[in-house]
Amino acid sequence: MSDATTSALAIAAAVRAGKTRAHDVVAGALERIARRDATLNAFTSVLRDRALADADAIDHRLASGADAGPLAGVPFAAKNLFDIAGVTTLAGSKINADNAPATRDATAVARLRTAGAVLVGALNMDEYAYGFSTENTHYGPTRNPHDPSRIAGGSSGGSAAAVAAGLVPLSLGTDTNGSIRVPAALCGVFGLKPTFGRVSRAGVVPLAWSFDHVGPFARRVADLAARRSMRSPGPTRAIPRARRGRRRRAWTRSSKKSTGCASPSSSVTLRSSPPTKRWRPSHASRALSASAAR
Repeated sequence: MSDATTSALAIAAAVRAGKTRAHDVVAGALERIARRDATLNAFTSVLRDRALADADAIDHRLASGADAGPLAGVPFAAKNLFDIAGVTTLAGSKINADNAPATRDATAVARLRTAGAVLVGALNMDEYAYGFSTENTHYGPTRNPHDPSRIAGGSSGGSAAAVAAGLVPLSLGTDTNGSIRVPAALCGVFGLKPTFGRVSRAGVVPLAWSFDHVGPFARRVADLAARRSMRSPGPTRAIPRARRGRRRRAWTRSSKKSTGCASPSSSVTLRSSPPTKRWRPSHASRALSASAAR
């Protein structure tokens, strides 16, 4: 059985090697949650029966010689704005409690489960992810495991506190304006805000679609590599690599024609940045400036 300090990668290696059972690892995590979370209030929902059933399924796959995934038996939890099949998605709000349960997992949750990780529950947060302290009016404040008189940060405070307290080795949060980075810093764990679009936001209640990022918390940097199991199929690029190359060559040819200079230095300089368009004030802004001057 793993303890509160065992890393996600060490748990997966031990389970895959048959040195411990996924059932024992998950049962240990559930026991720690039952013992400590009454003080910390990191969890809003604990999926005990489902987690143990998933762990038993992993043990069965390994016993039959099948591959159980790179994160086999690793317990994890998700901020409660991620859809979890059969569970109502709260997003930290009281008015969502009467909503119908989600019909399927959020993509990031589903990918971790496909990799063999075991979901044990949903985690507390600021209402609709709008806050930096996880002092939730409806579900209570999440306490900092290092000093329960202090805040855990937010809005993913439950995600950071659960990892810092050793309840789970890995958790999911979201970051729009610091909601992974702030609680990670306050709770003394590692949090990663990935490149925008690198991890799917499908099945996640948004705060601001153009700024929201999904990312993990862990006690060790190496465990953040588990995010590879959540990644979208490829990186998000505004301009595909091949097209960027053609555009750079076009800028260089244009420069040679306009200046008559084909020196290497001029080509390198022009390739480093695209041509800029001169800004001209609109008729409305010119009129406003003239009115202000009078």
